[in-house]
Amino acid sequence: MSITSSWHTGWNVTRLRRHGVAVVVAGLLVMPFVIVAGTASAAPSASDTARAAEWTATADGPQKYSDVHIDWDVPIRMSDGTILKANVYRPMDSAGRVVSKPLPTIINMTPYTKLLYMLMESATSIPGLYDSITRVINRFDLFDLAGTPLSGMGEQIRMLTGGVARTVAVDRQLVKSGYVQVVVDVRGTGFSQGVWDGAGQREQDDVAEVSLWAARQTWSTNMVGATGLSYGAINALQGAQQPVSAIKAVFAAAPGSDVVQDVIAPGGGIAVGFIPLWVASIDTLKWLPDLQSIATGRFDWQWLADRVASPITFFDTLLRAFFTASVHDIPPDVRDVIDPNHPFRQGILGHPDRIGVPTFLIGGWHDLFTNSEPDVIAAIRLPDSQKKLLMGDWYHSTIGSGLGSNGAPPRLDVLQRAWFDKWLKGIDNGIDRYSPATLYQQGGAWTSSTSYPRAQMAYRRQYLTGVRSGTTGIVAFDGSLSTSVPRHGASAVIAPGLSTVCSRDAAQGTAGAAGFIDGCAKDARVSEVAAAVFTSGPVTVPTMASGPVSLHLNTTMDATDGYFTATLNDVAPNRQSTVVASGQLTASLRAIDESRSTRSAGGDYTKPVPLTALDDRRPVVPGQPTVLDIAFTPTDFVLQPGHRLRVDVFASNFPKGMMIPALLIESQLRPQTIAIDPRAPSYLNLPTNRPLT
Repeated sequence: MSITSSWHTGWNVTRLRRHGVAVVVAGLLVMPFVIVAGTASAAPSASDTARAAEWTATADGPQKYSDVHIDWDVPIRMSDGTILKANVYRPMDSAGRVVSKPLPTIINMTPYTKLLYMLMESATSIPGLYDSITRVINRFDLFDLAGTPLSGMGEQIRMLTGGVARTVAVDRQLVKSGYVQVVVDVRGTGFSQGVWDGAGQREQDDVAEVSLWAARQTWSTNMVGATGLSYGAINALQGAQQPVSAIKAVFAAAPGSDVVQDVIAPGGGIAVGFIPLWVASIDTLKWLPDLQSIATGRFDWQWLADRVASPITFFDTLLRAFFTASVHDIPPDVRDVIDPNHPFRQGILGHPDRIGVPTFLIGGWHDLFTNSEPDVIAAIRLPDSQKKLLMGDWYHSTIGSGLGSNGAPPRLDVLQRAWFDKWLKGIDNGIDRYSPATLYQQGGAWTSSTSYPRAQMAYRRQYLTGVRSGTTGIVAFDGSLSTSVPRHGASAVIAPGLSTVCSRDAAQGTAGAAGFIDGCAKDARVSEVAAAVFTSGPVTVPTMASGPVSLHLNTTMDATDGYFTATLNDVAPNRQSTVVASGQLTASLRAIDESRSTRSAGGDYTKPVPLTALDDRRPVVPGQPTVLDIAFTPTDFVLQPGHRLRVDVFASNFPKGMMIPALLIESQLRPQTIAIDPRAPSYLNLPTNRPLT
């Protein structure tokens, strides 16, 4: 069925009613708004700012075509016979005719049902509303509530004006400029047939096959781009790395590459604050039927048979993980998810080194996928003109927040348009000369850089000592960070608890949901009551750190397992402690995959990658020294004069991560000890531009 949509006469009620979606729901996506004055941050380079203004004017100005035509639920048959369903958005001319000439095509694959994408597209296409509100908010920095107790709420609201909605769904301005957009339900979700594959190899094949299908259509050139946010971004990257694909350019916002280490089981602990709800949401949405096919007698019975065959895909695996009490009884499907050598894990593992097309990647320092985002760009073997990285101070749910406002890079939809114009249309708009890395420097502002990590960083050890810093409130242990090996021994004892429920890790691990509470997300002093805290002296000049960070810990435990979490914090003169990076590790899963790990010039780990497979598990010997190497998420920050560096170490990290019950029982929730020993020191391996004082 084909429906032509037009917003010249108001809302297209026919289109919304088609799937029984109330118009009023779309309105809620852009309301309400409150006018609040804010402050602007420093801008990127002058050349980047000038180009951004040109790209914004192009994206927001009059377009070549006047409207958009939609072909609903177009069937696309995969090589195994499974039929996927797609909505195809094509431009229309001023006479109301669908443009027939071949145009570049953008594909977007989603597991969240294209019904929701249609709703977002509708909300951002209301004439005179969304665009006007976006321009006003960004021009006057409305909702920039930095420094107030409501800054977390402001960041969530400003995400709506950062262009993310049009990047994740459909951008009508992009279509009207002369593109076709194709939104596809991945197999086993939405209206598509099959069983959900969770970004596995079969689904990756589907992305490549959809791109080839798009390239063959009469309305398409052979210039195909792939875009998406989160899951869709993962699909875009995975599709581009396939050996046979029509994808010529990628724009990926908040993608992962090693999703097990990124979010499913970081450090071997299940992400209980995100994964169960995420899997449940997809398993619920995939049951929404195509009401029109039912009404017209063309219901897809294969769709129903596939849903019945796997009604709660992956959720049953989660249930088995949560209700297995013994390591020896852990079922094979649970083991397979975390085993790096199993075909399933290998299937979902990204291989960005195989990507050979221009790629623009958007990420966040506290995103669910921070662990992978900078690595993806680094692995792509293309010149800087064909790969770009933009990292903001964002959670998963605030990706793009503040973009387009004073001092910030342009909106995501503006960058996407410029990227595809260059690589799919050949327009010389200068985006190939945009800075290779646009980074929000935590503790500072937006900056342009020639690389990530920044140049002239050197790894230096910061040793954990037992010398009391006197800079904390109530903590489990107050120690210091020093450039010298500790002179005396000490024991820092920490116990499992729930203080991390109020923490930045809780906000990160819930995709930003807990980020509304600034007293938790922006200040670690609440969670630090259960931590061993190690604080440096104040720096006297701005001191930068950029790149991956690791923590080498010498520990002892009273049980056969334990769970360690560490955060890296910027401590202000008023003692506010702000997390800039974090990491975690299950003690028995401490074996390191040397083939994937990296080290600094002195031989210390910069990014130790644990094996996590249960077959590689090394139970702790109670009372015996146990060495742990914990990888932090990549970071980029500056300590301003008077600020201090701090490492917090916890014995738990709920809700971001939790050992599966079988391992949790082995830990007996007993206290864990960090051994401060001059003969075997614990230390942070930190890349900085100058030594800390």
